[in-house]
Amino acid sequence: MGFDLQPHLSNNLVDLRPLLAEDFDALFNAASDPSIWEQHPDKKRCTMPGFKDFFEDSLNSKGCLVIQDKVANTIIGSSRFKVRANFEDAVEIGWTFLIRKYWGGHYNMAVKRLMMEYAFRHVNRILFFVAKDNFRSQKAVEKLTAMNDFPLSMDKKNEPEEENIIYIIQKS
Repeated sequence: MGFDLQPHLSNNLVDLRPLLAEDFDALFNAASDPSIWEQHPDKKRCTMPGFKDFFEDSLNSKGCLVIQDKVANTIIGSSRFKVRANFEDAVEIGWTFLIRKYWGGHYNMAVKRLMMEYAFRHVNRILFFVAKDNFRSQKAVEKLTAMNDFPLSMDKKNEPEEENIIYIIQKS
């Protein structure tokens, strides 16, 4: 694919940077609210054992980005890029979570916009795998197609063996 899965990206709200081992405590603090994970298949990410697994997987992915509130200069969540071998000319964006205080505003859109603009310089399709019962994340992904100044189309496909909905957003 030929692009860095852990770039430094920034806008007026957030800074995205590669996850580091020393981010463990701050990111656990952000992830420790059980309500963040209530619709997620792995609800144990708010516990120390569950978060340790998530954090190790995030570090090993070589695609995880820490999300920092630019004004407060605090870690408010994370997200990831992942190349999926069975999807040509595409990259997945996922594993995104934000502290509840940042829900419903402009932060998720700002994060996804940065990641999508960066990814579309290298690929023509972006994938979002969302658990079929995670209605909050489904709604958030569906909002991405409503950006008037971002030329997108969307296909919604079921992947029953993994109990996910795959959203495919195409660069036009």
